[in-house]
Amino acid sequence: MKTYQPKMGEILRQWVLVDADGQTLGRLATRVATLLRGKGKPVFAPHQDVGDFVVVINAAKIVVTGKKLEQKTYYHHSQHPGGIKEIKLGKLLAAKPEQIVEKAVRGMLPKTKLGDALFTKLKVYAGATHPHAAQQPVKLAAS
Repeated sequence: MKTYQPKMGEILRQWVLVDADGQTLGRLATRVATLLRGKGKPVFAPHQDVGDFVVVINAAKIVVTGKKLEQKTYYHHSQHPGGIKEIKLGKLLAAKPEQIVEKAVRGMLPKTKLGDALFTKLKVYAGATHPHAAQQPVKLAAS
């Protein structure tokens, strides 16, 4: 029996709108990563991009459990001696809430060129407005 290979014409991509208002960060990121990969589709192949485009709105209204707002720290390094920077989740949520969702989803995607391609299909916005109305995104039911 041969392994099924989806052809480019068989891949139907749609735009999905996810409202992050009141949703837990990790659970939201898991659902978004699954949509980006296309794991719920019958044509799923782990080595191909068969997923949908995902628009996340209200990223500033996500919820985290426990003391993560004060304790969770994001690090990045400038590649110069002493160039490590850190920022707490609460401070990043106030300054750039889109980055929190992007970092959480990016960590759940493959660490390959395929993961980079999947990540380009994610659009995150802090507020309720987005410029993708022309694509007619389908609102994802909250669970």
